[in-house]
Amino acid sequence: MLQWCLLVAFILNTIRSQEIDETITYTQCTDGYQWDPERQQCRDIDECETIPDACKGEMKCINHYGGYLCLPKTAVVFLNNVTTAPPVVPDHGPVPTQQYAIYPHFPQRRCPYGFTLNEQNQCKAAEVFSCFIGTDIDECALGSHNCGPELTCVNTRGSFACRCKSGYQKRGDQCLDIDECNIATYCHHGCVNTPGSYYCQCNTGFQLASNNRTCRDINECETSAPCDHQCFNIVGSFICQCDQGYELNPDKVTCRDIDECAYSSFMCQYQCINEPGRYSCLCPEGYKLLGSRMCQDINECETGNVCLEQEKCWNYHGGYRCYPRNPCHEPYNQMSENRCVCPAANAACRDQPYSYVYKYMNVRSDRSVPSDIFQIQATSVYPNTFNTFQIISGNEGEFYLRQTSNVSAMLVLVKPLTGPKEYIVDLEMLTVNAVMNYRTTSVLRLTIVVGPYSF
Repeated sequence: MLQWCLLVAFILNTIRSQEIDETITYTQCTDGYQWDPERQQCRDIDECETIPDACKGEMKCINHYGGYLCLPKTAVVFLNNVTTAPPVVPDHGPVPTQQYAIYPHFPQRRCPYGFTLNEQNQCKAAEVFSCFIGTDIDECALGSHNCGPELTCVNTRGSFACRCKSGYQKRGDQCLDIDECNIATYCHHGCVNTPGSYYCQCNTGFQLASNNRTCRDINECETSAPCDHQCFNIVGSFICQCDQGYELNPDKVTCRDIDECAYSSFMCQYQCINEPGRYSCLCPEGYKLLGSRMCQDINECETGNVCLEQEKCWNYHGGYRCYPRNPCHEPYNQMSENRCVCPAANAACRDQPYSYVYKYMNVRSDRSVPSDIFQIQATSVYPNTFNTFQIISGNEGEFYLRQTSNVSAMLVLVKPLTGPKEYIVDLEMLTVNAVMNYRTTSVLRLTIVVGPYSF
């Protein structure tokens, strides 16, 4: 018996080595069979169980492969060397019988190596193995299978199966990758198929959660501090904002200083100094900053003794001048702080103006023209007298004297003046009394100081 088992095993092993392993899948079975999804094969339908009253009268139902038979109850049926004995009637002995041989009709299929078909058209382990070693041979562990490198060997009872690896599906003799991204929306944002698997990826500004499927917002302001100054997180991104005095560069991340001084020449009255994140205004010498933009003249004459004792201080826009306290020269005598008179009794006073009056004024540079800047007026008015006014010195076309009445006139600036510069203009008033045949002149010496700036 052992020799017979060894011979059969050798023959079957030789046959197996010549076979090409393939997976034959039936999803449609012939009449009388139905597909068994668990066993992945066609299974015979037992009509005797599924059809009510399949056989009428005194007939009995005998199921066979792909159908059934209605036979007398005394019939003897031979199925795979198993005899169905006739019924025994008490006290009468065996009932005469009719013998029937039922030959199975198999569907178009075959069992894999190591299995044989039974009477239910099912693949069962061949008895040759039990007589040989008594236990199943693990071909996968022994390496005696013929599965390709892209297949996985799975041991089965009496044989083995070649299956595709996880993430692949079999098409004929090939294992093709399963594109999980087209099967279902596993991923929150994006799905990337890979050979045998897949992975999820998130849009910019998000990162995968611990489940590797959903995406959660990244707070870039806390993780990377991308902004130069201020960072504000938003869903999927962030925005940067610069401090006052700065603006965003085209990259929307870094900040650059705003040159406020370049925006306008009116930022400061005199000079604008740009600084990181701000600007400041500067005033020239002789001025101080008023507020943050304007310049105000410093009155040096009020700050201390800037002139000699015999001098008096005269402040002008942007500076000061020191003038003699006594401006009179011989033969004139000082009558008041700024008035000099030449006595009529003094022979040297003949043909000289009767009096000189000294006045001082300041004018800003580039003052608009024409502009009334100074008014001259007679201090004494007599009946039957007529007064005329004229500029007798210090004028090179910058000024014009317009008489406004019999006792007054207005000095008009007709050309722009640029400082620092000093003008000394003599304005003469001629007084004539026709009744008393009286004639006299008086001069107002006006010192005009033009400041260096327009403020």
